[in-house]
Amino acid sequence: MAQIRIARRVLTECIAAMAFPILLLSILVAPVSAPVVAETDRSRARWCGVETMPLKPSDHSWAQWVAPRLRSRSMWRTDLPVFVTAVLLSALSLLVAFFGFIGAAALVFSPVFWLFGIAAQVGPFTPESIGETLLAMPAGIVLGAVTTTVLTGTSFLRDLLLRAFSRSRDPDLLVKLEELRTSRASLTAAFEFERQRIERDLHDGAQQELVAVVMRLGMLEATATAAAADQERIVRLARQAQAHAERALERLRDTVRNIHPRELSDLGLIAAVRELAARSPLRVELTSTGDDTQLSSPTATAVYFTVSEALTNISKHAGVGSARIDLRCATTDVHVRVHDDGVGGARIYAGSGLAGLRERMRSVGGNLEILSPPGGGTLVVASAPSQPPW
Repeated sequence: MAQIRIARRVLTECIAAMAFPILLLSILVAPVSAPVVAETDRSRARWCGVETMPLKPSDHSWAQWVAPRLRSRSMWRTDLPVFVTAVLLSALSLLVAFFGFIGAAALVFSPVFWLFGIAAQVGPFTPESIGETLLAMPAGIVLGAVTTTVLTGTSFLRDLLLRAFSRSRDPDLLVKLEELRTSRASLTAAFEFERQRIERDLHDGAQQELVAVVMRLGMLEATATAAAADQERIVRLARQAQAHAERALERLRDTVRNIHPRELSDLGLIAAVRELAARSPLRVELTSTGDDTQLSSPTATAVYFTVSEALTNISKHAGVGSARIDLRCATTDVHVRVHDDGVGGARIYAGSGLAGLRERMRSVGGNLEILSPPGGGTLVVASAPSQPPW
């Protein structure tokens, strides 16, 4: 294991040496390139066995992360010093790797060069006989070992400076803590909104139907007692009571389905979305690919309700009768796109159903985005890892 880590350190230093021209050019756009280089250095450190915390969320693109990062004070305290360190140490690695490994190769293969009439000169040393070239071979091996040791030490120096500069990362941690507090508050508000919705659905739907059933049964009892011969009225009241009971049962099923659909637990996400599309009043074109057996229950539930809310919003506000769903499941993540050609103009605002869904997606390590220019339709895009990060 130790040999593998040393090999990784030498390899990363060689890559840094080759990337030095790019790093040199990136100085011209240092404020933008500094976060990218610093995050890359953190990834390098983790690959070499050093515990570092990535600052870029896995569901964010570089552009989405760098833009707000430039407004953070910790970018100047952490990323910029790491960027300067990366440029300087990459220059050192370039010099050491170039002269060290090339010199070592020239010494080791000097007998071969001598056979072709070439005296391989390394620094002040120039072989003048085949015997000197043979003596140069061990020196080349030693030079290669020294070069490897210096590159390994340079890698450790990178780690030391990275940890030193990362100690000033407290503002980042405070920002992350504030984001967690905001997210928790949003989730609490979203859950409270959901509880109120369930209470409202039960009160205005199933409860009202059951009250009507009770009233019809009372009228049926009174009619049967007062006029046993009025069979027609008794039958009509019985049928009305049955119809109300059936509607109450259907509304209860809808309410339970909105809490957690049985299809999702029994058949999986793709089948549940297909059943959701079939029940929708819209004409839904569904495209599904991949295998949803690797999806965790929280992830599948978050994606399902995202699709459900998107279809509900289309039927209520888009002014169109059709929608398209593209669902892609993989072993590592899941992506869904819900698109319509309606009036557009949708947005996520505090307290809305979409805001709650976005926080729900974030709670499983995912994200929810909406592209809805006025008059240009609405595109809801959601993605999440198969297994939540927690």
